[in-house]
Amino acid sequence: MSMINWDEFEHIHVIKKLKQILNSWWNIDVIFTDERGQIKGFDGGRQSFCNPAVGFFCTKESAQTSIGELVTKTIDDLRVSQNRYALKKWDLTGFDVGVFPIMIENDMVGTVVAMGFLKDPNDSARLSEIRERWAAFGLSGDMIEKGLGRIKCLSDHDRTHFCELCELVSQEIVTLHLEISSRENRIQELNKELGNRFKYDNMIGKSKPMQSLYALLDKIKGADSTVMVQGENGTGKELIAKSIHYNSSRHDKPFVIQNCSAFNDNLLESELFGHTKGSFTGALKDKKGLFEIADKGTFFLDEIGDTSPQMQVKLLRVLQEGTFTPVGATEIRKVDVRIVAATNRNLKEMVEQGTFREDLYYRLNVINIRVPPLRERKEDIPYLVDFFLAKLHEVHPNTAKKVLTKRALEKLYDYAWPGNVRELQNEIERLFVLSGDETKLMAEHLSGKILESSEKTKVQGARLQGKLKDALEDLERDMIREGLRRTGWNKSKLAKELGISRAGLIMKVEKYGLDKRKLAR
Repeated sequence: MSMINWDEFEHIHVIKKLKQILNSWWNIDVIFTDERGQIKGFDGGRQSFCNPAVGFFCTKESAQTSIGELVTKTIDDLRVSQNRYALKKWDLTGFDVGVFPIMIENDMVGTVVAMGFLKDPNDSARLSEIRERWAAFGLSGDMIEKGLGRIKCLSDHDRTHFCELCELVSQEIVTLHLEISSRENRIQELNKELGNRFKYDNMIGKSKPMQSLYALLDKIKGADSTVMVQGENGTGKELIAKSIHYNSSRHDKPFVIQNCSAFNDNLLESELFGHTKGSFTGALKDKKGLFEIADKGTFFLDEIGDTSPQMQVKLLRVLQEGTFTPVGATEIRKVDVRIVAATNRNLKEMVEQGTFREDLYYRLNVINIRVPPLRERKEDIPYLVDFFLAKLHEVHPNTAKKVLTKRALEKLYDYAWPGNVRELQNEIERLFVLSGDETKLMAEHLSGKILESSEKTKVQGARLQGKLKDALEDLERDMIREGLRRTGWNKSKLAKELGISRAGLIMKVEKYGLDKRKLAR
């Protein structure tokens, strides 16, 4: 079991709220200890106390030793008695403390200690004893009077509620720790499962579409063929181009990138092929083009579908013959460059419409890689979220570790992600910033478009008119269709999610015509 990060508890919203209630109702302060009674997650100069006298004791080494001895003895007693908690007098100070164990996997890993009260409603006479003990310990008269004024004698009713609240604090600590441990274990499993897949420049995903993509990238490692990468904006086409280059025999040569939609034809021609001095106004000296810079390496031409017919002719020449002519030059230059092209447009349709050259299309489309949009691999969302959060914690190392709540994750599943992985990354960064000191990333902090989409999804497939049976079948069909895509057609996993048998799911898949081949048409 991983170690508890005690420093995080002061920042958890629920724990802060519970402590505030204990403060405001009964002037009770709360600290945490490990199983040896050592105070944890405590900075005497930073932490504020409701009762200044309690704060004074918590900063003194002798008092910390004393509370440690009291806690360890209480833990031993609780193990024997099997009681849930104990309320005891702290002899050093004279007032009472509550010791509430933190249990993880049946192991007592620490305690929540509430202090600064009297458990007996008729024990007000003990205040004089407390005054004497505090004076002997060296507290000033002013602090003694302020501290005594805050000590309350709890009624039976108050004591019951006080203990319930303290147990809630303990339970929140356990919940947080288990969530963090679960995330850490999942990241470790992901590291093991994907192993060498991370060498593809941080491409993340264990879904079937991504595993198929990784397998294809493995196959073309030793090839030098031209590659066409097709996918929507934000799917990571540039990451794939980099992985192709850095896993090829050209990995120690240049990797050059140019977005073909960034310039008009004249500027793009100069960028790609270079120019000679005086070839146009402003050409003050010879300039190497990107093809020449990329010689012996890889050239990634992004958004190649946006090039003009004239530019397509010049690109075809480089692909066919490996030659080009700089702007204003007369001599032909030769290069050895591997081309990886990318587009979010349908080049085949453009060929049919006459807006993209057919010969260039077939030259580029030797190896075709389709990058799946995020909506087709939603089971990768938790892994992507963990990865982006880990990156953000690297940039902000002093920030308490943040985790996404289950409800927030459900909202991310419901959204269609038109901007794909890039949009998810931006959303997680936004959530990270807006969460402030909170360690739980809550659903209510998500963007409005995601929350609205989730509300719409709740009624997706339900019909407002017609027979109830038809409406339920529509909803069932949509849930199964979306579930099959989300789980990569893992029927056992989906059947478990839907709460039906695998055989029952197979019957419904056949009933609604939802087998993989039909959906792919």
